[in-house]
Amino acid sequence: MAGPRIGGIAFVKVDGTQYPLRGNFTVSPSTTERNGVAGQDGVHGYTELPRVPFIEGDISLTTDVSIDVIDAITEATVTAELANGKVYVLRGAWTKSAQELNTNEGLTRVRWEGLACIELT
Repeated sequence: MAGPRIGGIAFVKVDGTQYPLRGNFTVSPSTTERNGVAGQDGVHGYTELPRVPFIEGDISLTTDVSIDVIDAITEATVTAELANGKVYVLRGAWTKSAQELNTNEGLTRVRWEGLACIELT
């Protein structure tokens, strides 16, 4: 018996412009990070800090993809549509760093970070 689709086809859009998503797509909506604290006498608890949510993936370097445009993205809305039907929206997003072009594979890895990433229900 086959279960529901949980992975596969996905889409990424920035302010409504769809990018050619190649793969290695990750959505990280968590806003806090907890780290366990262990002492010599046992576990003491944990620390909790805010973290920056992000969406990242490999983008194909098609003729309509401009690295200058990708690098200039700030205060954007990035939408991730996943194969399982879930949709995540990253608000107030920016492109994290300078792009590295993999000319052998014809792709670049892009990471957008933002102020908040919510799951649409």
